[in-house]
Amino acid sequence: MAKGKKTKQAKGKTITLKMAQNCVQLALDGKRSLDLSFKEISTVPKCIQKLCDMDELDLSRNMIRKVPDFIEQFISICVLDLHSNYLEQIPATIGRLQNLMLLNLCNNRLTSLPSEIGLLKKLHTLNLGLNHLDALPASIGALKELRHIGLSDNRFTRVPGCLTRLDKLEKVNLDRNPIISEQSPSHESIAITERLYLVKESFLCGDCLNKCQTERKKLEDVEERKYEP
Repeated sequence: MAKGKKTKQAKGKTITLKMAQNCVQLALDGKRSLDLSFKEISTVPKCIQKLCDMDELDLSRNMIRKVPDFIEQFISICVLDLHSNYLEQIPATIGRLQNLMLLNLCNNRLTSLPSEIGLLKKLHTLNLGLNHLDALPASIGALKELRHIGLSDNRFTRVPGCLTRLDKLEKVNLDRNPIISEQSPSHESIAITERLYLVKESFLCGDCLNKCQTERKKLEDVEERKYEP
């Protein structure tokens, strides 16, 4: 290799409009999905702007490093799947996808999210697992229809406070995060949680609820004894 010559990144495959049209799938309920997963593409093809009337868009399992601003043209999609790419950030224009119900950003390289993600008022499921996140924007608390959020395999040291504002939230997956547990006012320990789910009491059966309440009472008793004279 010549001195000073830079190594080029692997160039992804090219998708033409005709190829993209052949990837359109029609479901029995009439919904149209554009499936460009496993296509070895490194950029989102500009030609798909002509197919922006889709109900679902799947760009997962590729080598995409950037989501283009023209994603805002897909105003009808209710599902956007971008998992298993090389994304380091998400554009603010994501907030204009007002019909989005499921957003999958799992297994990327995200370190933060735009505050505009809080504009997705119809969002039910948000998967952010396997990234490099240590915080969520406060605007997440505006996602009043959110039921499920996946935060596993990130860098969270505490349960994000914005989640407490989500009345319809049913399940939070915080597996394998370096959650800090307070042992005493002056000492904290860090442990990688293998299993940590948050669920509403109303979703537990009677036996499970009683078990959780019993265990919580035990922990409270232990904490009280720590501070006895």
